[in-house]
Amino acid sequence: MPEGIDAIDWAALEHAYGPADDVPALLRAAASPDAEARGEAVDELFSSLCHQGSVYSATAPAVRFVARLALEGPGHRLPLLWLLHGAADGAGRDRQDVRRAVATALPALLGLAADRDPAVRRTMVWIIAGCEEASLPLLPLLRARLETEDDPEVRAALVTALGLLDVSPGPSRARNRELLHAPEPLVRTAAATDLLRTAPLPLPPALVESALDAHGAAPGDDDTHRPWPASYVPLTERLMADPDAALRAVERGLPLAWELTETWRDREAAVLPRLAAAATDADGLCRVARVGAALKGGEAAPWLDPHLRSDDPAVRVAATLAAVRLRVPGAPGLVLRLMDELPEEAASLSLTPLGVPGAVVSAAAEVFGAAAEPVARRVAARPRAEWLDALLPFPALAAACAGDLVQLLPASAGVLASLGPAAGPDAARALWTHAAAGDLTAALALARVDGDTEPALRAVRALPDAPERRRAAVLVASELGPPAAPLLPLLEERLRAPARESRADAAAAIWRVTGSAHDMAPVIADQLTRRADRHEPQLGALRTLVAMRLLPEGARPAVEHIAASPRRVVGGFLCDGSPHPDLAVRRAARELLALTG
Repeated sequence: MPEGIDAIDWAALEHAYGPADDVPALLRAAASPDAEARGEAVDELFSSLCHQGSVYSATAPAVRFVARLALEGPGHRLPLLWLLHGAADGAGRDRQDVRRAVATALPALLGLAADRDPAVRRTMVWIIAGCEEASLPLLPLLRARLETEDDPEVRAALVTALGLLDVSPGPSRARNRELLHAPEPLVRTAAATDLLRTAPLPLPPALVESALDAHGAAPGDDDTHRPWPASYVPLTERLMADPDAALRAVERGLPLAWELTETWRDREAAVLPRLAAAATDADGLCRVARVGAALKGGEAAPWLDPHLRSDDPAVRVAATLAAVRLRVPGAPGLVLRLMDELPEEAASLSLTPLGVPGAVVSAAAEVFGAAAEPVARRVAARPRAEWLDALLPFPALAAACAGDLVQLLPASAGVLASLGPAAGPDAARALWTHAAAGDLTAALALARVDGDTEPALRAVRALPDAPERRRAAVLVASELGPPAAPLLPLLEERLRAPARESRADAAAAIWRVTGSAHDMAPVIADQLTRRADRHEPQLGALRTLVAMRLLPEGARPAVEHIAASPRRVVGGFLCDGSPHPDLAVRRAARELLALTG
C-alpha cells in the first residue's frame, strides 16, 4: 500500500454509508495476502465508493490507492479495475473530481492494456472510454491495440471505444465500414452499432441489414450490460429510433415486438404474430390482448387453444381476454365457460397489480356489445362486484337485479347511477345511507337516481383536508354541473394551484357549472401546450375541449402533434390487457381538429 493513506482526513469525507473513516482499513485489507479477506474488502470498497452507479467525496481520494492495488497488489486485479471503471462512469456531484482522479491514474495502468488476461484488457478499454475527453491522448494506443488484438470481445470493445472517443469522424467511419467485413461477428456488430449511432434517420437499410447479420451470427447482450458512457447507444435502442428498422429487426428474430408497438403507432398488425408466438404466460397473453385491441380482428385464433386449456388459471383468464380483444368468433362463449369452470376467485384475477378484477368479463360487454348479452345475463343472475361493469350496456338487465346490486354497494354505485330513476326507491334509500356516511361515490349516484344533489355537496364540505375538498369539488362539479354552483369558491381556489393539471381540471369543472367556455378553454389547453412528456391526463383535457367545441390557437400545434405523431404520445403504463391509452388520446385529438377546422 503506497504511503499517504493516513494523510487524508477520511472521516471528513463520505461514501454511500456515511463517514468514510473505514476506507483506510478496507484499502489495507484489499492488500491482504488472505484471498478471502481481500475479496470481501474489495467488494465493500465497491459498494461504498461506487454504490449503484453513484460516487462520493471519498471516491476520488481512494482512486490512486485502488489503481496501485490493481497494478501491484496480491490479487483481485479484475474487480479492482471494475471499481475504477465504476468510478470513471459514476454519477453524483463529485463525478468530475472522480473522473479526473481516474484519468490521472490511467498512465501508470496502461501496461495492463496488453495483459495476458483478455478480461483485464477489455476492462482497461472500458476505463479509458469512461474517462471520455480526458482519454483523447490515448487514442493512438487504442488504435495500435486494435491492430494487434486477437480476442474478439476485446477487439469489439476497442471498436466501440474508438467510435466514442475519436474526434475525427471521417477516419472513424471509414475504419468501421472496413470492419463491417471483419471475420468476427462481435467486431462487425460493434462497427455497425457505431455507424448506426451517428447515421441520420431513417437508418440506411443496408447498414441495418449488416448490423442484423452480425448480431444474428453472435447475439449480444448490449441492452443489459452497458459499460460505456452515456454517448453510447445500444444497437437495439438505435434500431428502435426508426420504426422500419425496428420492424426489420423483429422480422429477423430480435425480441423487440412489444417495444416496437409501445414506441410507435400503427405497428400492431405487424408485431401480433411475433407476440402470439412468444406468449407463454399470462403477461405475454396480456400483451397480445393490448395489441389486439387496436386491430379490426374477427378472425379465428387456434394458437390460443392450448392457453385456453391451461392448468394455470391466470393463463386461462389472459387467453380468454386475448380472444375477446381480438374479437375471436365465439369469444363471449369462452367468457361464459371461464365463469363456469373456474372458481370465482380465479375468474376475477388481476393481470397486474393495477389491473381491474374481472376485466375479462367487462371487456366482453365493451367489445361485443349486444352479442355479449349472455355474459351480462350471467352477471345479472349471479352479480359480483368485480363483474358489474358488464351490466352498464344492458340497463334492463341491471334494473332487473337492482335488489342484488343494492347489496353490493358501494361497488355497484356506478351501475345504479347509470340506471337513474330506474334503479328504484330501495336503491335510492341505500345510496342515501352510504352518502350520509360520507361516501362521495354513493352521493353522486344518488343525485342521478333521485335528483338530490345536497348529499354530494355536504360530503365535499365535510372532508377535513382543504386540498382533498378542492379535489372532491372538481369531481362533484364535473358530475353535477350547475347544481354544484355552491362549490365554485373551492374550484376557484384550485384554479390558482401551481400545478397545470390542477388548474386544468378546475377549469373544466367550472365550465361544467357555469358554461364559461371561452374563459376556461385556454386554461385547459395550457395542459396540452406545456407538457413534453404527455400522459393520460391529456385525454381529459382533450375530451373537455371536444365537449366545448373549442381549440385555442396556441394549443393547435400540440393537438396536431398528438393527432399525427407516428410515435406514441402516451405511454409507460402497465399492461392489463386493455387498449393502449394512446389510441383514445389520438382519437380525441382528431375529433377536436375535425370539430374546430
